[in-house]
Amino acid sequence: MTLDTRSTGILLHLTSLPGPTWSGTLGSQALHFVDCLASHHCTLWQMLPVGPVFFHGSPYESPSSVAGNPDLLDIEDCVEFVGLSKDKIPQSLNGSASLHHFRAQLGRLFWSRVLQDASLEQEVMAFVSAQPWLEDFALFMALKHAFDERAWWEWPAPYRHRNASALSTFRQDHLEVVQQIYFEQFMFDRQWRYLKTYAEGQGIRLVGDVPIYVAHDSADVWSQPELFTLDETGHCIEVAGVPPDYFSETGQRWGNPLYRWEEHERTGFRWWCQRIEVQRNRFHSLRIDHFRGLEQYWAIPADAPDGRTGVWRPAAGRALLQTLTTRFPELILIAEDLGIITPEVNALRDEFGLPGMKILQFAFDGMPDNPYLPENIVENSVAYTGTHDNDTLMGWCQSAPDHILQNAMQILGCDRQDLSWAMIGACIHSRAKWSIIPLQDILGLGSESRMNTPGTLEGNWQWRFNEQDFNHPGWKQLEDCLARDNRAIESP
Repeated sequence: MTLDTRSTGILLHLTSLPGPTWSGTLGSQALHFVDCLASHHCTLWQMLPVGPVFFHGSPYESPSSVAGNPDLLDIEDCVEFVGLSKDKIPQSLNGSASLHHFRAQLGRLFWSRVLQDASLEQEVMAFVSAQPWLEDFALFMALKHAFDERAWWEWPAPYRHRNASALSTFRQDHLEVVQQIYFEQFMFDRQWRYLKTYAEGQGIRLVGDVPIYVAHDSADVWSQPELFTLDETGHCIEVAGVPPDYFSETGQRWGNPLYRWEEHERTGFRWWCQRIEVQRNRFHSLRIDHFRGLEQYWAIPADAPDGRTGVWRPAAGRALLQTLTTRFPELILIAEDLGIITPEVNALRDEFGLPGMKILQFAFDGMPDNPYLPENIVENSVAYTGTHDNDTLMGWCQSAPDHILQNAMQILGCDRQDLSWAMIGACIHSRAKWSIIPLQDILGLGSESRMNTPGTLEGNWQWRFNEQDFNHPGWKQLEDCLARDNRAIESP
């Protein structure tokens, strides 16, 4: 589905919001950010994936493709909901372990309240029964906890192979843990619906992100192994990644299992439809990460150390997109069409009218036909100064090769001091229907505030802005850019 009105927004993951705990949450600061967007005439808030994360914090590797991240829960709202006094909140909740322990306490209080309140019990059970994925996810997480967080293919055979009797007994023996996960997902859904409704009231649309692949150690793969390229022991035969490109000289070995596309087609893409249905209920539009993998995907031998070794294989993207656009005709899907893009990938995107992404940091190599040059950006696209995988704009202005910077300054008619805001302005003034700017660029932050460096594990996904940044002068500069471009939209 093509884009409608000219709109501008901010790329900011929820974890980057300020607040007293170790991560941003769905609480008051999220609502404050919505207010900030609306007051400065923005209409889009793009986030990274919002699923649970592993220890390294990457939102692109999750134990579930559909569950919500409990670390994003607003603890004060949870405390109020279970009827606990706010003075019972521990003074320090600065780590995942302390948050997990306190959420477990809240979960026990929650279920004691459920047992005493018939209407609440009915509401909770209605939520649980409406989530076909929740039982498998709750069992998966409870099993991981019971087996010291080991990967599912290392569990005892009855649990690894989902023996029904063994799982039933385990569920009864670990009911409190299973119910804890129900509680967290119930509260996540409740808080998310409030945020979405609040954003809609302020004229803000939420833009989500769907990773094309899921983690090997996930409830999805454990519960439906026939959909993925696994051997009989549960190990990957081949894994996902990309060959060398702009982001990495050795390519990237992501390690995710690949899809058995023929099995997905046989089931009418049921798993995909369920996944998109959940995210559609959370967001107004969705970015499909690594869109080129729907046309062809890079298959890397499971024992290869990086992304240099691999082969291209055909995917069932056309059949999948036909199914999704028929099932969800009003949903805007944005194609993350970066990297090694062939005419076939462009044709697949255009066949379904999907907007692509245009990154200004890629624009200034001196080639007049560069599709990222401001004058070459097409209308049905989303223009960005950069993404979570890029350096910040200020960092790029300080580290890009000199000939690239000289080209940029010549094309944009500015000096180096003004280059960052000249690029923001060029992004907003382009023909692209949507323009989205990472918050770090509005705040003028350097490379130390970069969200992710592809191909690395340390130091990523940690950046947060400060409370005082709600009043940063960059917001007024953005507002002025929007007013000059006629993208500014008054909030309701």
